[in-house]
Amino acid sequence: MAKAATPAEKPAGKKMDALQKPLTPSPELAVIVGADMLPRGQVVSKVWDYIRAHNLQNPADKREILADEALKKVFGKDKATMFEMNKYLAQHLK
Repeated sequence: MAKAATPAEKPAGKKMDALQKPLTPSPELAVIVGADMLPRGQVVSKVWDYIRAHNLQNPADKREILADEALKKVFGKDKATMFEMNKYLAQHLK
């Protein structure tokens, strides 16, 4: 009976998960995160940095993001919840 491989013994050609695969942002999203290819996790992190730097969270409900002109082009509306944000970001990543 063969022994299961430990993580250190797994082959180097291991498949990347969805958060690690570099993706290209749309021109609208590139205004916020830059035009370079980035993994999805870094895109989300840069969008949150942008939201905080521009004070775009609703003070009464921090889960709600109040979009400025750049984020309106990504979200397609004036505000979105933090839970909806990933759905809109996915539409701008290839």
